[in-house]
Amino acid sequence: MVEQMLAPAIFKLKGNQQNMAHVDSQQSTATADDRRDARSAPNDSAPVQGQINKWIVFTIVAIGVFMATLDSSIVNVSLPAIAHGFGIPLNGAIEWVVIAYLVTTAAVILTAGRLADMIGHRIIWASGLVLFTLGSVFCGAAPSVGLLIAARALQGLGGALLFAVSPAMLTRAFPASERGRALGFNALVVALGTSTGPTLGGLITESLSWRWIFYVNVPLGVIGFIATMGLLHTPVQHRGGHFDPLGALLLAIGLASLTGGLSFGQELGWTSLPIIVLGAAAVIALGALPFVEQRMRYPILNFALFRNRVFVSAQISLMISFLALFAVSFLLPFYFEQLRGFPVFKAGLLLTPLPLTIAIIAPWSGSLADRIGTRWLAAGGLALASIGLVLLSRLNAQSSILDIIWRLAVTGAGQALFQSPNNSALLGAAPREQQGVASGFLATGRVIGQSVSVAIAGAVFTGLGAAAAGQVLAANAAGQGGGDLAQLQHTFMLGFRTAFLVCAGIAVLGVFTSLVRGKEERAVTAA
Repeated sequence: MVEQMLAPAIFKLKGNQQNMAHVDSQQSTATADDRRDARSAPNDSAPVQGQINKWIVFTIVAIGVFMATLDSSIVNVSLPAIAHGFGIPLNGAIEWVVIAYLVTTAAVILTAGRLADMIGHRIIWASGLVLFTLGSVFCGAAPSVGLLIAARALQGLGGALLFAVSPAMLTRAFPASERGRALGFNALVVALGTSTGPTLGGLITESLSWRWIFYVNVPLGVIGFIATMGLLHTPVQHRGGHFDPLGALLLAIGLASLTGGLSFGQELGWTSLPIIVLGAAAVIALGALPFVEQRMRYPILNFALFRNRVFVSAQISLMISFLALFAVSFLLPFYFEQLRGFPVFKAGLLLTPLPLTIAIIAPWSGSLADRIGTRWLAAGGLALASIGLVLLSRLNAQSSILDIIWRLAVTGAGQALFQSPNNSALLGAAPREQQGVASGFLATGRVIGQSVSVAIAGAVFTGLGAAAAGQVLAANAAGQGGGDLAQLQHTFMLGFRTAFLVCAGIAVLGVFTSLVRGKEERAVTAA
């Protein structure tokens, strides 16, 4: 079953980890609390960071974000080549090449955001670049799959540091009236990394070796580190707090257990002992966290953020959006490769209309949010995305390439309209001294949403027999299968369509959670 779910679903975990899918734009509006914090914050926290040009900050952030999202999508499409290179099947240990990165990232992101608020974003960002680049070198040179997995965990640690602070760095560098625009362009960078990865990964794997998909990160990491140290001259910030090791430990155990359980639940069975143990660990650790943090003078998480209706609405809507929309990247490879018989390279190309549409629309939606607010854009984006999911559910074995592309474009347009304004609302609702924690919540919501999306879509797809039917269809294409072709296609499409319709219903819920945030206070344009 893992081989079946993992081979096409190489896109499932990060890609965007990614995607890391997906860091987007920030809000057109700032709350009254946000503006009070801006006025009282020290110079290094001003909307535009001292003498540092805001576009220099954006360029440095873009290098790191592009590197991380490119890596995720390249690794995903290259898993079969990696498995072949080590002489192991496409299940078992090889899936840890993806999951080790995901679990490490989920466990560390929120803690990294808190550290950034304590000691400064620059040092966390630079450390992330170093760890990610070193991890890439070790991945490329790994002599065994075990060491490759360990190196991927190191990459995940670096990626967590990068994604935890990248939105906060942009909100610090740009005035509130330009946050949406800046993070809309950041979403463009994410989309370019996500869309470039499958094609570039296929070319590198076929012409060189899978090891070069990791080495390609090294020059980007080196350039990013040199630019960070040479151009970002912000002082180290000591905000007077202390690190909360117990809170960080509970977060790591809880989020790692939750992510691991969601990743392995379909394979091992949701009632199997390992999944029950992981679920119990997640519930205990995350359940104890609020009680522990309330007794800490300097907690790792400030739960006061959750008294802000805009922040809560944006965070819940974010998770719902990834829960609904990440299923596209998970389910479509099955459709392309098993039902339609497309090669992996072509399947990767056919996934690119969605991120390319995001790249085109996200900067515009972010700028629009700066002018009119985020509430209706976010709600309208998820409404359009839900329509796109319904349209995708109507694909069949005879659908043309153009038919696939325009449906993906509709879904991508809805995703772009939602994500940039919603992320702007989330970060704009947090005080400036907690921008790192807010960015950590954003990134964590993305990872958890993606993991739950795969779990739900996979359960529906498998439970209705579509995964088994797809396996037989793939064998038929290779001349090794049998069975009634029409019945197999019917079974496959039943699971495929039902999974997409379930996700469309989830997206509709996100429309309402976006609307309940209320009307935001408009930002004062910076001079």
